[in-house]
Amino acid sequence: MALRILIYDGTPKKGETALRTAWATGARVYRALGRIDAFHGAKSWSDALHWLISFRPEVPIAEIQYWGHGRWGEALIADDRLDASSFEPGSALTEPLRELRQRLLPEGGSLVWFRTCETFGATRGQAFARRITDALGTRAAGHTHVIGALQSGLHGLRPRERPHWSAEEGLAAGTADAPLRALGSSPDAPHTIHFMNGRFDPAWFDE
Repeated sequence: MALRILIYDGTPKKGETALRTAWATGARVYRALGRIDAFHGAKSWSDALHWLISFRPEVPIAEIQYWGHGRWGEALIADDRLDASSFEPGSALTEPLRELRQRLLPEGGSLVWFRTCETFGATRGQAFARRITDALGTRAAGHTHVIGALQSGLHGLRPRERPHWSAEEGLAAGTADAPLRALGSSPDAPHTIHFMNGRFDPAWFDE
């Protein structure tokens, strides 16, 4: 059986003790419910990737969820960014990302899901979605809204496909090319799930 893994921001940050406790507690709940096989509180993206590469290396990875902060086109562990530039030659993450690809199922059979604010929003978010799916050969999912207990604007993308959602989705201020502020999640926003929901509609890879 391929592994389902959850990575969360395990760094300390002043004023966010409750949030980090929630991520750590949520990871334990997901594990107890059998939704994931393992979890890791990462201190950086280098730490996260090297842990993913080394954990039970004989078993492929079917799903990776990341819980933490995000902005348009990036996911953050504290102030450490994973974005499109992370895949460029010379990046410190290029080699571990290449090794991670070897752990994933072929033909887009794995999923990388960023449960972070805004990561797939605006033009930068769409560009990041395309870069990670093509570079890792995996399906990816992310949100266009600010997320919390409710998580809105969830979309999925397959390798070699173009984003099907509007680059303006989730924007409260600014433009797709120069976003300033994102909308919060709400029951009426598109593609909304609760944080305790560990699955989403496969149709959201197409709509």
